[in-house]
Amino acid sequence: MMRDLIGFTCDQCKRKNYTSTKNKKKTTDKLAFKKFCSYCRTHTLHRENKL
Repeated sequence: MMRDLIGFTCDQCKRKNYTSTKNKKKTTDKLAFKKFCSYCRTHTLHRENKL
């Protein structure tokens, strides 16, 4: 399988909020996006982690 399932964890509260897929061969570095965290109720940085 070329695309793997990944999760995104909030940097502040450390909760898993989002999931997505990623092509491991083309994108080798870890992803980080600024997304809305419903627990913190603000936009925070979300980093890639394993599911």
